Amino acid sequence: MRKVVVLSVLSLSLMTLSCKDNAANKVKNENLELAKERDKEIKIGGPKINFDNAEHDFGVINEGDVVETTFAFTNSGKSELVIYSAKGSCGCTIPEWPKEPVMPGEQGLIKVKFNSAGKPNLQQKKVTLLTNTAEGTEILTIKAQVTPKSQVQQNS
Repeated sequence: MRKVVVLSVLSLSLMTLSCKDNAANKVKNENLELAKERDKEIKIGGPKINFDNAEHDFGVINEGDVVETTFAFTNSGKSELVIYSAKGSCGCTIPEWPKEPVMPGEQGLIKVKFNSAGKPNLQQKKVTLLTNTAEGTEILTIKAQVTPKSQVQQNS
């Protein structure tokens, strides 16, 4: 019982002492400026990314094949579109994206390579784009039915 009381008093003391800092003092001015710029951009109409097609099916390929596709998109928004990064769902999926801003009305391309080595059977991979659109992220999908090496060698 004594342990419970001591622990309770100790916990209350820690909570009281740890909350005495003013949260407003922790806000960084540079973050406020970035937020103001973002809000101003949103008011005029932010960027919007529209893909001709956000999914690509390579069909049937052989294990070990390296295939590539290109996703075309348009910035249909009213301010410049920035793609900060693009990441595949695994190391076998490598995207390339425009590093420069895409102006309103302009088009861009995102190339995606898929290495099927060690990836037999049905594969579905995602590419996640981090952007300055209202959504913040965009998802592209690639698919392939990968014929295992053993079956490819038997058919030769």
